[in-house]
Amino acid sequence: MSLFVSNDFLFKTSDLQKRKSCWPTQSPKVLKPRRPPSEPPSSCAYAKGMNSLSRVLKTIEKYQGVVAHLETRPNKKENGQLDALVKVDMARANLLQLIKGLRQSGTLEHVTLIGEDNISAKNPWFPRHASELDNCNHLMTKYEPDLDMNHPGFSDKEYRARRKEIAEIAFAYKYGDPVPYIEYTETENKTWNAVFTTVLDLMPKHACVEYRRVFRVLQEEGIFQGERVPQLEEMSSFMKKCTGFTLRPAAGLLTARDFLASLAFRIFQSTQYVRHTKTPFHTPEPDCIHEILGHMPLLADPSFAQFSQEIGLASLGASDEEIEKLSTIYWFTVEFGLCKESGETKVYGAGLLSAYGELLHALSDKPEHRPFEPASTAVQPYQDQEYQPVYYVAESIEDMKDKFRRWVSQMSRPFEVRFNPHTGRVEVLDSVEKLESLVHQLNTEVLHLSNAINKMKAPSLDTCTRS
Repeated sequence: MSLFVSNDFLFKTSDLQKRKSCWPTQSPKVLKPRRPPSEPPSSCAYAKGMNSLSRVLKTIEKYQGVVAHLETRPNKKENGQLDALVKVDMARANLLQLIKGLRQSGTLEHVTLIGEDNISAKNPWFPRHASELDNCNHLMTKYEPDLDMNHPGFSDKEYRARRKEIAEIAFAYKYGDPVPYIEYTETENKTWNAVFTTVLDLMPKHACVEYRRVFRVLQEEGIFQGERVPQLEEMSSFMKKCTGFTLRPAAGLLTARDFLASLAFRIFQSTQYVRHTKTPFHTPEPDCIHEILGHMPLLADPSFAQFSQEIGLASLGASDEEIEKLSTIYWFTVEFGLCKESGETKVYGAGLLSAYGELLHALSDKPEHRPFEPASTAVQPYQDQEYQPVYYVAESIEDMKDKFRRWVSQMSRPFEVRFNPHTGRVEVLDSVEKLESLVHQLNTEVLHLSNAINKMKAPSLDTCTRS
């Protein structure tokens, strides 16, 4: 088992010092377990990893530490091994004792303490190119069927094996690879059909006009069919020609920082597994039905795609507190947002569009509807296991974008970033030279736009002259 520990101090193994992470604004440190060279990976390696994690957690408890956050994932380099990220709250003296105890543990082979002076808040690491998203795929484990006894697939060994199979495909994915093809089973296609048919019935009355427009195009192009789950590759190609958004596979529920970072590059990290057949109209974590029916149609709408990318750009280099606020805004807009349309309240949130039960609840008189204001929305507690008691209603998607931009401008990040569509890179605007170059590019674009306007006006002027 590999262990990532985060506190006021960070720990890092030599093999990860060359890699970066999208976890806090700095890179966490890894503690790698010893495994005898003669011991091959086995089917019980996962269980051994969990046992190692249990011992580490007991050591943290021994030194009066409190675990504030815990994530696990399969290790990419060592078959059958487990990585874990543990964030702990504890006194400095106890932290040093913890490090000493872990160093003496037979489970871990190398521990290095990096002081807080090594952390740069002015120039934190974040992905500058889409290829660096290979390092931004850390999972939250709160709803995993292997660990959550309330998950509908917890007691279904076949389903858990299927989930693991698809997760391994996502973990193996690298930037530039084709999106993996998944051969969906008859049961999975039936689950898709049940949800698709329901959305098809409710969409005309309740979905926003942007969603309805793209949905019809997806039907016309034969991508949305009731008989089969669409492949991510065909969805990615469709979105790319509409807005430039593309897809990459994700193994499960990602950390907020990693997920939001991908949006900055107009990349959406999507799962490929299907929810358990026992609960076709509800899933405790995102599955491909939620992603395809809920998110992807609006990511093919230019205005909504721009809003999604702006949330992603705002997250790059943001503090943990600001990441929490950004993810909360994302929750109440992209996931569970409502908007006004011709005097009626419509749905644009993916969590509502892919779950008819909460959609009907959201539009009823049971929950509270509040006008969307980023400052208050960002600190509103939310439910991730029950229906929301509060929903935020935007006047329009354009109005939502304008309010978000004003709010983001007040963030504490000491620099601005922009996405360069020509190079595919995120640029930090931190020097006069960079700003002057950008102004020159914008002036050129404005000149082209002015010429286009003049040429469009010219025929009407000729007509007036002749008359």
